Amino acid sequence: MLHAMLMTLVMAVSTPIGLPTLPNEPVPELDLANYAGQWHEIAHLPMFFERKCLQAVTASYTPMPDGTIHVRNACQTRDGRQTVDGVAKIVDGQPAVFKVRFAPAWLGWLPRAWAPYWVIEVGPDYQWAVVGSPSRKYLWILARRPGMRRALFENIKDRARRRGYAVEDLMIMAPLD
Repeated sequence: MLHAMLMTLVMAVSTPIGLPTLPNEPVPELDLANYAGQWHEIAHLPMFFERKCLQAVTASYTPMPDGTIHVRNACQTRDGRQTVDGVAKIVDGQPAVFKVRFAPAWLGWLPRAWAPYWVIEVGPDYQWAVVGSPSRKYLWILARRPGMRRALFENIKDRARRRGYAVEDLMIMAPLD
């Protein structure tokens, strides 16, 4: 009983008054033709595979004839430009849910080789997007240009917080004007 009361108190104190939580789910519709192309990473939650990236982080998505999407991530490191290529597959019936693999193709049969990639927000003109995951472990804020208006970034960040992402840990990778 005491445990339940303490958990209720913690939840009440940690949720900002007047701001309802938002569901952590992919957008219901995504136009892949508009989503494809190059994106600039504005911010991300820390992760092992981006640990050497210092700036100029980009992700490019190219639809392929077989229905997969070629993914190329690039960033500036101390040692120069680093790129990694991968492949994404759309999850059946969910246009904004992808499985992404950067491991070699021969490891593609392993379930852990594929990471979940959810587009959880996209601007009405496809000039910005937010990518997350079911676990809330991954979060990227992306834009078509290598910077973002600070007010827009703060609004996106607030919605991500309300979805349960640890936005206080975001690493800013591009200028906010």
